[in-house]
Amino acid sequence: MRHGATILDADGLRLSPDEKAFFREADPFGFILFARNVDSADQIRALCGDMREAVGWEAPITIDQEGGRVQRLRPPLARDWFPPLDHARMAGAAAERVFYLRGRMIAHELRALGIDSNCAPLIDVAQPDTHPFLFNRCYGETVETVVANGRAMAQGHLDGGVLPVAKHIPGHGRAIADSHFDLPRVDVPLEELSDVDFEPFRALNDLPLGMTAHVVYAAIDDLPATLSPDTMRLIRQDIGFDGLIMTDDLSMKALNGDPADLARRSLAAGCDVILYCNQSLADRAKVAEASGLLSPEAQRRAERAIAARHDPDDFDPAEADAELAALVLVEQ
Repeated sequence: MRHGATILDADGLRLSPDEKAFFREADPFGFILFARNVDSADQIRALCGDMREAVGWEAPITIDQEGGRVQRLRPPLARDWFPPLDHARMAGAAAERVFYLRGRMIAHELRALGIDSNCAPLIDVAQPDTHPFLFNRCYGETVETVVANGRAMAQGHLDGGVLPVAKHIPGHGRAIADSHFDLPRVDVPLEELSDVDFEPFRALNDLPLGMTAHVVYAAIDDLPATLSPDTMRLIRQDIGFDGLIMTDDLSMKALNGDPADLARRSLAAGCDVILYCNQSLADRAKVAEASGLLSPEAQRRAERAIAARHDPDDFDPAEADAELAALVLVEQ
């Protein structure tokens, strides 16, 4: 059965009757949670149950729990994490192990609440002029560091039964504008982009899920990656990423136009799933209608992603916490 080609959000702590009816009809592939959807552990589990009951299957539920500035869950629901780049610098030579433990511990916290996907790892390569909204969310300033830490974070998630989402494909690190508010344009030769920005995604092209960058790469196209058939073709063929690709949120101001039209254009460009958040129920309904069902190829990728979701491996959080503290302390 093919599901709707959308990932959608909810207005509050529980689904309203109208939202339940809408989700039952639209059958989105998945859901995403925000801070407004979070109050207590029991409430989050109940909301996740509402969502899955509405669509009639164990749909993936994701969240932005990167750590640092971007984490929807805070104490006592989850620990406060250092910004990723700060953590990498603190860990030094132990960074790869630190990022595995970080990923595994975040996965443990998420699964306890009914959440089984996370919009991480962020495998954009930090540059000297990377916009501050992104800079310390990165995992490193070299390809090698980003690949090692990104792989470790992703594996920690997978071992914990949580699907990682690689972002922002094919690379947001050179953007000097915040795509929440403006459309970044990157004027760098294609060879340099391929060797640096695209390489982490090439190295991690086996991950089950990816998220696009609302960034224009002038060496490829004048359209942002999310809307660019040429850039999406490069992602699939040159980078070799065959996971399920969701758009970054179409409501971000980097993209101009009618959201339903943007959804159709994104899918036509080669994206698999539309992420659309923080808008009215009526607008969500329009985007869901415009997005339709997952294409046969997208459905294949979706099924493969779901197959990668499994029960968590054995894990002792206290032991992991002690190891993490010792590694960072030793390397400081």
